[in-house]
Amino acid sequence: VQLQASGGGLVQAGGSLRLSCAASGRNLIQYMVSWFRQAPGKQREFVAGITWSGQATRYVDSVKGRFTVSRDKFKNTVDLQMNSLKPEDTALYYCAAKVLDASNFGYWGQGTLVTVSS
Repeated sequence: VQLQASGGGLVQAGGSLRLSCAASGRNLIQYMVSWFRQAPGKQREFVAGITWSGQATRYVDSVKGRFTVSRDKFKNTVDLQMNSLKPEDTALYYCAAKVLDASNFGYWGQGTLVTVSS
């Protein structure tokens, strides 16, 4: 599985950004694709994830109600719509994939930087 993230940028607090993770490979239906982020000086954390079928989603509590993860079956992308952005959302965002019953994410894309100014 190959992943390529895009869509980061600079936005003011309260604004919106949409990240996109382009995925390619065989049997994607067997995978979950998720977004992680790592802020300066902090550990990487899970943000949101979706099964390739689109039937199940998960979010970290801090983004619930503000972020929406979705899959575009025509573009083969997993998108993260981020609204009501806060300065604490500033981080390098990565997309990653794992087989549904695996414990670890084995496939990672490059990061895309999101900076939220106050």
